[in-house]
Amino acid sequence: MLKGKTALVTGSTSGIGLGIAKALAQQGANIVLNGFGDHTGPEAEIAALGAKVAYHGADMSKPVEIEAMVKFAQDTFGRVDILVNNAGIQHVARVENFPVERWDAVIAINLSSAFHASRAVLPAMQQANWGRIINVASVHGLVGSAEKSAYVAAKHGIVGLTKVTALENATTGVTCNAICPGWVLTPLVQKQVDAKAASLGLSNQKATELLLGEKEPSMQFTTPEELGELAVFFCSAAGNNIRGVAWNMDGGWTAQ
Repeated sequence: MLKGKTALVTGSTSGIGLGIAKALAQQGANIVLNGFGDHTGPEAEIAALGAKVAYHGADMSKPVEIEAMVKFAQDTFGRVDILVNNAGIQHVARVENFPVERWDAVIAINLSSAFHASRAVLPAMQQANWGRIINVASVHGLVGSAEKSAYVAAKHGIVGLTKVTALENATTGVTCNAICPGWVLTPLVQKQVDAKAASLGLSNQKATELLLGEKEPSMQFTTPEELGELAVFFCSAAGNNIRGVAWNMDGGWTAQ
C-alpha cells in the first residue's frame, strides 16, 4: 500500500516508534529511523521486512539537528511522505518541585520537536498534494495525572498542534492526526512495573494488575503493533478525510 513512500519516525529505535516503523515497513514504505541507543538491531529488523532503511541520530531537542535529519531523509529517499512524531521523555514531580531544566527538556522533545519536524516536511508534502503527519500524543493529551505537569502540558500541546496543522491543510491531500495511547508495554513501562513490584513486594503479575487497575478498565496493555496498525490506517485511502483527530487507544481510560 505504501510502496515508494518514505516514512520518518522519530524516537523509533525501540518501543512505540519501532512498532509503528515496522508496521509501515510491512506496507512497503522506506523507513528513516531516529533515536538514541543501538540502532543496528532495529535497522536489521526493518530490512528483514524487505524495506529500505536509513538512520539519523538527531537530538530531538535541537532544531538544527531536526532540520538536518529531514534533509538527510529527503536526500536519501527523495521526499518524506509520512512523518511520525513519536520522540518523547518523561519526568515525574510535583509542580513546586519540578526541576526547570527537566521541564524545558520535556517540552522541547515532546512538543517543540514535532513543530520543527512538521514545518520542515510540510512544503514538499504540500507540493506533492499528499502527506501524512501522525503525532504520537498520549491519553495525557486528553486528561491529566498528578506529578506529570510537563508531560501533560506537552501532550495537550501536541493535540492542539495536530488540530491546527490539520486545519491549515484541510483542502489538500495532507492530513494530520494524533494517536493517544494509554498504557503501552514498552521497556520504559516494564521498568515501572518492576519498580512497583520491588517496592511493594509483589509479583510482576500483581504489580501489572495494580498499574493497569488505577486507570485502564480493559486491564490490558495496548501494544506497539496495534498502534502501528492505526498509523497504517491513517495512511490508507480510508484516512483521506480523517483530519485533526486525537484517537485514543486507552482501554477505556478516557471513557470513565
